[in-house]
Amino acid sequence: MIHEFDAVIVGAGGAGLYAALEASKTAKTAVVSKLYPQRSHTGAAQGGIGAALGNVEEDTPEWHAFDTVKGGDYLVDQNAAKILAEDAVRAVYDLENRGLPFSRLEDGKIAQRRFGGHTHHFGEGAVHRSCYAADRTGHMILQTLYQQCVKNDVQFFDEYQVVDLLLEGTTVKGIVTFELKTGELHIFKAKAVLFATGGFGRMFKITSNAHANTGDGPAILARAGIPLEDMEFFQFHPTGIRGMGILITEGVRGEGGILKNRDGERFMERYAPTLLDLAPRDMVSRAIMTEVGEGKGVRGDRKIDDYVWLDASHLGREVVEKKIPDIADFCRTYLGVDPAEEPMPVQPTAHYAMGGIPTDVDGRVDTGKQVYDGLYAAGEAACVSVHGANRLGTNSLVDLVVFGRRAGMHIAEYVKSASHGSVTEADADRARQRIDALRHRKGGRHVGPIMHRMQEVMMEKVGVYRTQEKMDQAVEEIRQLREDFKEVAVQDTGAGFNSEVLQIMELENLLDLSLITAASAANRTESRGAHAREDFPDRDDPNWLKHTMAGLDNDRVTIDFKPVDVSIWEPKPRKY
Repeated sequence: MIHEFDAVIVGAGGAGLYAALEASKTAKTAVVSKLYPQRSHTGAAQGGIGAALGNVEEDTPEWHAFDTVKGGDYLVDQNAAKILAEDAVRAVYDLENRGLPFSRLEDGKIAQRRFGGHTHHFGEGAVHRSCYAADRTGHMILQTLYQQCVKNDVQFFDEYQVVDLLLEGTTVKGIVTFELKTGELHIFKAKAVLFATGGFGRMFKITSNAHANTGDGPAILARAGIPLEDMEFFQFHPTGIRGMGILITEGVRGEGGILKNRDGERFMERYAPTLLDLAPRDMVSRAIMTEVGEGKGVRGDRKIDDYVWLDASHLGREVVEKKIPDIADFCRTYLGVDPAEEPMPVQPTAHYAMGGIPTDVDGRVDTGKQVYDGLYAAGEAACVSVHGANRLGTNSLVDLVVFGRRAGMHIAEYVKSASHGSVTEADADRARQRIDALRHRKGGRHVGPIMHRMQEVMMEKVGVYRTQEKMDQAVEEIRQLREDFKEVAVQDTGAGFNSEVLQIMELENLLDLSLITAASAANRTESRGAHAREDFPDRDDPNWLKHTMAGLDNDRVTIDFKPVDVSIWEPKPRKY
């Protein structure tokens, strides 16, 4: 079946919905999602969206942009960061006007709280910049944008998994999708396609990411010959619920929560004496793992699964129940811990991909050597790059709304003069043959063991701290798992609601991205942001102040580079 639209948005999170909202002003627009929009992972974002409103104290977009560049360890493209910070103010007021129920100050203005790495006067001290709706900010953004898209007659195709990209040279023609309900393939013919499929944290064993975060967009584009940018940089959020990875928002520390080791010491005083617990996430994660490695974790056994305490009990029950109600419920439900009375056990959890599909500031896929006509990306699936080597808290939601909106606006203009490419049912043959092979292969392997081993390898060997030996081992083990994957077959041969076929396609995407991530990390012989090497502990600007561009060529990862925009602030050592 062939559907025809001007614009097709793949993914129904914050970036996809904002892009659809803007594109639908001039274009017949469809949103294709493997989830119902309200279940997209944007809904899991808790702590807030950063914007220099200055409602609590003096603040400026320039300080926000500087913090973004410094927090990203100077791998951030600086003019993109400037757009991010300046547009953030407009984005928050736009969301407010569209009905988003932000938490309020006593004078009625949008409430703001402190967040890691956000400062005033270029690093002098922490600043109240995060605008929030209790600890449900992402959920509120998702609901607000979805309602607006419905109002604008955007058409939604829920539970459709994208499986292939249709290109004619460097011009997009559409996509091929798998409908979960029927098992049938559908072609979406389009003048413009935007990928907003989210992150790929499911490549790691302990992650805050939902099960659906399998990097579908980046993997499909990589297989189409488009190199991915800065894939070695994957952020570990310092405070995931012990053993589960469920996020405990940085907003807890923004409200005054304190990290402590087994001795009750506020150990961040030794690692970041100015910002303390609100230092950038990569620094806090490394501090926790250093404490654990020195036997100062709660159990003191120096194992990777040891943990520390996050104490918010001194804030009082009223603050806990008002400012972080969902976090309190999570801890009571999963741990039997009441944060208003006792500390929470936390450990770093794989959280956010700084790398992804390379784009310009209008969302167009741009490798630095080639711009693809009609092909766009936004959100965590994309790399603008405004996060560099380490994303600051709250900037994920800013990224979604700022660059999702800009991409949608560009699409709205692009489709006015663009034409549809030639599309036939035969364009789905490649995807059809892959799925048929899965259904008819006899005695094949199961998905589970390959998935679990991939997650263990990535967690143990491409985690918070890295070495050449471990990363090289990871590359070889992932290559072997990709060979094992060729023998995977479905046990359920039915057509309708065959979730096993979906899981196999998701595993393929994760294996490809794991290989690219491990190979990119092994190639970068320095430490920068979230890429922390024990064998190369220093940042090396003369040799490595450049973006990695990693292509996938069957079983080989090819590495190229792209320059970083450092036109505003000169790179300097990070001190907090």
